[in-house]
Amino acid sequence: MPSPGRDLSRVAIVGASSLRGRELKTVLEDRNFPASDIVLLDESVMAGTLTEAGGEATFIRALDEDSFEGVRFAFFAGTALDADQNWQTAQRAGATVIDLTGAAAASAASQAVAWIPSVAKLLPPQTNSGANGSAKAQVYSSPGAAVILGCTVAAALSIVSAPAGLAGIGQLPAMMLLFPPVSERDQAGVDELESQTTNLLSFRPIEQPVFDAQVAFNLLSAYGDDCKPALAETRRTVAREVAEYIRGRVAVPAIQLVQAPVFYGYAFAAYVDFGSPDVAGMARGRELPDQLVQAFANLGVKVAADGEPTPSNVSVAGEGEIQMARIDADPNTGGAWMWGVADNLRLAATNAVRIAEELIAQPTN
Repeated sequence: MPSPGRDLSRVAIVGASSLRGRELKTVLEDRNFPASDIVLLDESVMAGTLTEAGGEATFIRALDEDSFEGVRFAFFAGTALDADQNWQTAQRAGATVIDLTGAAAASAASQAVAWIPSVAKLLPPQTNSGANGSAKAQVYSSPGAAVILGCTVAAALSIVSAPAGLAGIGQLPAMMLLFPPVSERDQAGVDELESQTTNLLSFRPIEQPVFDAQVAFNLLSAYGDDCKPALAETRRTVAREVAEYIRGRVAVPAIQLVQAPVFYGYAFAAYVDFGSPDVAGMARGRELPDQLVQAFANLGVKVAADGEPTPSNVSVAGEGEIQMARIDADPNTGGAWMWGVADNLRLAATNAVRIAEELIAQPTN
């Protein structure tokens, strides 16, 4: 329950039955968000589903014209179609829209402001053309886990510089290989991996309506032809959103995606080439890796110390921050390799809730 004396806000979650929607509700409760009421909304087929919010039994309601009455924050966590059809209704009702689906950002009418609070000191949110430039903009886009990972790596590299008179390395781009989990396709992706795994172990034919390919016990650089969106399209979307958020302020990482046969947890491997023999020599020691550790720590990333276990998809479950393994120099090039993992659903939901928290914390005129 909210702490006494805090201003309370009515909150709506659109897509409450989705994996992101359920995670968002959990994060609001875990972070003791000052909500007087959490309204759970979804498409009509899910309306009437019994659930709980704030420790009390409640029902998921169908979306209608009055759904956003008295709502201060409207989180869109379900399908992009639901968000596209309803964010303007929420805005007209006076709610601040925080969209996790990407639909508002894709709409020219929204002038949505993308925001990643964890990197805001280095990469503050930039208003789109025509936006008013103030923190009171009505529509915010909360990026997905892949975009948060890409921007976090780029931001950390931007604050690492070579000492002893050597040129700074902050504008050197990283190369990132991202491993999305099937839960990025919501419950249908989870169900398909579970079904394929069970059937393959039982020597039965597999079904593949989501990915149009065998994802179980496999790594995929592309989905089947009938899978929409294609993995290449998802990669282009992630790369574009990272570049748009960074927008010339730091070096943009090169990004590639490989579908992994895991249910949850977005993993990545990243490499940065320091580009100079002198700097590379420092990397083979611990000077630059230690600088990188501090840079990531300043952005709220937990980096494993010597002797600590390497983070994995399993170990980060339920954690709201990015976790990384020990940063090591490459033995041949002198560049540095990084390995990190985040709970994709928790990371995305935490980012969205932090946007609302930042807005609440800002002084009113």
